[in-house]
Amino acid sequence: MQLFVNDLTVIDFSYLCTKRGMVGESWIVDLTLHGELDEQNMVLDFGKVKKQVKRIIDDTVDHKLVIPSEFSGSKIEHVENTDYIRVEFIDDVGQRIAISSPQDAYCFIDSSDITMDDVITHLASVIKPQLPDNVKKVELSLRPEDISGFYYHYTHGLKKHDGNCQRIAHGHRSKIQIFENGMKSPRLEKLYSSRWEDIYVATSEDEVNANELELITATASQRAFKYESSQGKFEIALESNRIYVMPIDSTVELIAQYLAEKLKSENPNNEYRVVAYEGVAKGAIASA
Repeated sequence: MQLFVNDLTVIDFSYLCTKRGMVGESWIVDLTLHGELDEQNMVLDFGKVKKQVKRIIDDTVDHKLVIPSEFSGSKIEHVENTDYIRVEFIDDVGQRIAISSPQDAYCFIDSSDITMDDVITHLASVIKPQLPDNVKKVELSLRPEDISGFYYHYTHGLKKHDGNCQRIAHGHRSKIQIFENGMKSPRLEKLYSSRWEDIYVATSEDEVNANELELITATASQRAFKYESSQGKFEIALESNRIYVMPIDSTVELIAQYLAEKLKSENPNNEYRVVAYEGVAKGAIASA
């Protein structure tokens, strides 16, 4: 017998790619459980699927940085006598990322690269032991949202957030829609989707000098960011060409507002409306 739940959840996360660097991603999760009927004549109660299995998936990957631990360019170190882990990652083109976070901000996968299949295998191995014995197999599928227009992949951290969004390196794959004088503008949508392709969106007040970093180092070609929030201390250093610094926090509300006001300042006689998404089916709208 098979029990299925489509669109069980969306995992918003970032991963370290050997070719693209740090990539923000949003994948929709579909789930099928194979097993025998229990005393309720169910494989598993839908309520438990939607709560228990979703929680396991969220705790494993959602709002985390996924790291290929077997890649030769991954260097992973536990900071002695702490729950912090520092990671140095050098991709195939020689660009470096250094990050320090509490261990809960990471997901390590035994692979030399991060693919959907790797994440599926990892999730299934975590979920299966936590389900009743009558569930014999966990089958997952992951898929990106079907987007006909423009989108970008971005990574950020929100230090003022009281949940997991405060983690300094989590991300999203997000649509963007821009209207100029009431008309949809594919030109502007393409401009910003290209400008923010595989980007780290940082906040200016979080930028520090390299000598202010405690657990990682930054090279001369990198910019460094650091903050402390309720989950702990976070530090990151990335190459300058992979960063976009905003003068405000990078919540989706402020991203939409920032883009609308930036477009207005460049073309004062025009009116703009920006629909910025944060992952799948959620976002913010701002006008200027």
